[in-house]
Amino acid sequence: MGVKVSSSAIRDASDLKSAIDSISREPNTGLIVTPGAPISDLRKMLFEFANEKHLPAVYAYPHDAMEGGLMSYGADPVDMWQRAASYVDRILKGEKPADLPVQEPTSYKLVINLKTAKAIGLNIPEVFLLRADQVVE
Repeated sequence: MGVKVSSSAIRDASDLKSAIDSISREPNTGLIVTPGAPISDLRKMLFEFANEKHLPAVYAYPHDAMEGGLMSYGADPVDMWQRAASYVDRILKGEKPADLPVQEPTSYKLVINLKTAKAIGLNIPEVFLLRADQVVE
């Protein structure tokens, strides 16, 4: 498909800024931001740097797109928490955790932030917006 994938280890704000600066020098690039620390601690800064460089970025959690990221696509956290509660209930009723099957997410959410899209000069096709679970305007 002609897609080049590279990764950047981010430990702090200077690593983040350096990675964004490097990525933004390449034509036709974007970001896929995987969840986890320390990115979680640097989310607002990541939105700012990516948007400043007009880099489209997709995040894992709906709140990322709601708070300034371009878009998110990933497992619905509310669904996962509700399903985890049923496991807690089963454990409290005596089932052994080791006997419970591993579950995979079954519900995914696509959230698109049109305000961010406009700020970075990106037009989101209408057909894509219609597929979104939520559009932030």
